[in-house]
Amino acid sequence: MFWIKLLVCLLAGVGAGLGTGFAGMSAAVVITPLLVTFLHVPAYTAVGIALCSDVFASLVSAYTYKKNGNLDIKNGLTMMATIIVFTAFGSYVSSLIPHSTLESFSIIVTLVMGCKFIIAPIVKSHEQMKEMSPLERTLKSVACGCVIGFVCGFAGAGGGIMMLMALTLILGYELKTAVGTSVFIMSFTALTGGMSHFIMGDWPDPLILTFCVVFTFGFAQLGAVIANKVKPVTLNRITGIILVILAITVILVEYIRL
Repeated sequence: MFWIKLLVCLLAGVGAGLGTGFAGMSAAVVITPLLVTFLHVPAYTAVGIALCSDVFASLVSAYTYKKNGNLDIKNGLTMMATIIVFTAFGSYVSSLIPHSTLESFSIIVTLVMGCKFIIAPIVKSHEQMKEMSPLERTLKSVACGCVIGFVCGFAGAGGGIMMLMALTLILGYELKTAVGTSVFIMSFTALTGGMSHFIMGDWPDPLILTFCVVFTFGFAQLGAVIANKVKPVTLNRITGIILVILAITVILVEYIRL
């Protein structure tokens, strides 16, 4: 049983860590279905483990991107505050309205974004990013935060990928700054979510928790270091491949669970 836990957590950590370091993806998208399917961890507890892993992976990734000048803290804080508020609002609305159509939302967005990065790489420079006025960027950050927060609270997933989509397609960020800002935001939102899960739920298996946190942290750091050294086009394609593989893997895991 020990070796099965080690192997599953290693696979989860590799996928979640590289996804976070390269693409600013939430670790929960990978860790949760793997723990539930192969280790039979209760879904609520698995999400808590994933969020805890997300905190450390996102922090180390954000630090690496910050060192390389690829992090927009000002607009990141604006979007983060809005996301937290509207996540709570979305959760409340979710308790009142059926939302089965949104269950696969994050998987679809992940697949589409992956194909977009492979086919049409984003190669904007930091100078081109500054063409948008500070006021316009702030207003768009708030608007995107409202939508992302509501969807996360309503559907329970999609935050990391939706942030990446908003930062690149709407706010005009080049990919490295988009990923850096995304993981910066996630480090705080994951901390809030993780604490809530552990306070309101059961304490997880310490071995599984430790393995997931350590492996995700290590591979997130590796992914962030590599991402900040490669050319923008190369990073786009690596990110796209990771997202496409992730989407297909999650679909297959969900099929196995059925």
